[in-house]
Amino acid sequence: MSVAKKEYKRVTVKSLIEMKKNGEKISMLTAYDYSMAKIVDAANVDVILVGDSASNVMAGHETTLPITLDQMIYHASSVIRAVNRALVVVDIPFGSYQSDPKEALRSAIRIMKESGGHAVKVEGGIEIKESIKRILNAGIPVMGHLGLTPQSIYKFGTYTVRAKEEEEAKKLKEDALMLEKAGCFAIVLEKIPAELAKEVAESVNIPVIGIGAGNGVDGQVLVVHDLVGLTQEFNPRFLRRYMNLFEEMGKAISNYVADVKSRDFPSNEEQY
Repeated sequence: MSVAKKEYKRVTVKSLIEMKKNGEKISMLTAYDYSMAKIVDAANVDVILVGDSASNVMAGHETTLPITLDQMIYHASSVIRAVNRALVVVDIPFGSYQSDPKEALRSAIRIMKESGGHAVKVEGGIEIKESIKRILNAGIPVMGHLGLTPQSIYKFGTYTVRAKEEEEAKKLKEDALMLEKAGCFAIVLEKIPAELAKEVAESVNIPVIGIGAGNGVDGQVLVVHDLVGLTQEFNPRFLRRYMNLFEEMGKAISNYVADVKSRDFPSNEEQY
């Protein structure tokens, strides 16, 4: 059954709660720079995540761990300048919030003040509860992230599906309830069984956005570079590529090179 879609001129934290309540799915994509963010926002994506995945797709690192707080602020400020409609959520990078709630607050404040972002995202459950509470007490909206948490990749040792075992699934459900109770406005669930994700989404009143977590959640998020096919080496089951921009751009650039070499470019009409 189709759901009547409310038009939002500006998406807010409150808008996302309304979308869940009204049964409207939430669309979320990453962006890391002005030009891409302008395209994503103009396409009416509800939430733009300035993800620490910039470490992978923009800088070529193997993991998300190397990206710094300064670099995240740079990416986020570039995105903010392009956005008119979407809610912009910024990842707090690894090492900037886990060990010390005071440092977590300082990091979140820097992101909000220096980038103009609308909210922050952190990975983890009960382990970072005090950091989450400190940030929320300062009036900064927080999105949680459970399941596969890439900042903890060396702890897990693999990017395989999380929470397949009963004990881990039980903890994930408890963490989701804790995040809601603490005051988080939404939760990302990454790479967990679809049935578990659906159960979590139904157990909380805040939106649950999935990536590799099935269709029983309140919304979906993908890395935009994966969606448009700029990346080629990453092929998880949950990824749907809507175009092959790597190939199309390659053709265009090859044609440019050929035209320069043959002296076809610039033509008389392309000169002053």
